[in-house]
Amino acid sequence: MPTTASAPLNPDLIDTGTPPIPEAKGWARAYDGDRGPLIDLSQAVPGAPPPAALLERLAGAAADPDTARYGGLAGDPALREAYAAEISRLYGSAFAPAEVAITSGCNQAFVVTMMALARAGDNVLLPTPWYFNHEMTLSMLGIEARPLPAAPEAGFVPAVATAEALIDARTRAIVLVTPNNPTGAVYPPETIAAFAALCARRGLWLVLDETYRDFLPATAARPHEVFAAMGWQDTVIGLYSFSKAYAIPGWRLGAITAGASVQAEIGKVLDCLQICPVQAAQAAVAWGIDGIRDWRGRNRTEINARADLFRRAMAPLNGWRILSAGAYFAYVAHPFAGVPAGAVGRRLAEERGVLTLPGPYFGPGQENHLRIAIANVPADRIEGLGERLKGFSL
Repeated sequence: MPTTASAPLNPDLIDTGTPPIPEAKGWARAYDGDRGPLIDLSQAVPGAPPPAALLERLAGAAADPDTARYGGLAGDPALREAYAAEISRLYGSAFAPAEVAITSGCNQAFVVTMMALARAGDNVLLPTPWYFNHEMTLSMLGIEARPLPAAPEAGFVPAVATAEALIDARTRAIVLVTPNNPTGAVYPPETIAAFAALCARRGLWLVLDETYRDFLPATAARPHEVFAAMGWQDTVIGLYSFSKAYAIPGWRLGAITAGASVQAEIGKVLDCLQICPVQAAQAAVAWGIDGIRDWRGRNRTEINARADLFRRAMAPLNGWRILSAGAYFAYVAHPFAGVPAGAVGRRLAEERGVLTLPGPYFGPGQENHLRIAIANVPADRIEGLGERLKGFSL
């Protein structure tokens, strides 16, 4: 029988790391439960279900035969109009529905945007530690994810001067994630404005991933003033997820805010990837933007309170240091010098029933760190975290 050679796969895909969360989830299966229920602080998942009224809207929309048909390529008009009105209120600047595209989640929004901005061989500046799906996306597209250091001593906020030194002829965009995943850092409005000015001056795109925008502290009037500036359409693209604020990650809805001419090009990518977002979910959320506004406000208050509760729970522990905490996340330095973060995370899951994510999942140079998703569990689980960690050693 003649031998056959294996047909090759895309080498850029093969060189891309595998999704890390399933590995961490596997550690929890070894936990015997002797210290109580698993405290899962790994994946950013809303800890509460969406309000009943939103679920009722979804059920009603799903029963409408029209929602089983193809919808608009960039989303249904009702949701695009409602979201445009929402961000007009938020940023104090008028947005047209044509400047909004609805996507199947914010991860898809990022993929689509990167395909529109760059091609294989180009590079994009990505603050480190980074959201691993952003780095994975760029790698599989053959685009260099060029690390932009964001140091703990700077509150994990990247510096414009550092970014400018990294720009070369193949740089196409700078990505900022604020509030940040994985660190929880909130970038000051003046920092975002400085990055927007840098991108405008150097002919680059500033891509703002604001998935966790709804969980800014109550004292924040608005996230930034970039969209209030003239000509933002030529240099700024905003990304958003409905998953967290509306507690609907399984509905897969995100949004891209960009100039109409950019949206026309993005539409080509959407036509090949999604055809249209799920119509029933769009109908429910179009109502929910105003319909559950009070619920979203209470949810924001609760999530911000959990960050304070987490700080109090960790305060008595020797050696553990909270480097940053905000929105959904905390970034913590573990006390075991020289021990890989993966080993720390695995033992925490197996022996104490506390599931976190190791820092190296979020880029190079993160062995001393763990990411903790503080929004995942009820307040009483967070209160019990200190007791779980007390006396833990390697």
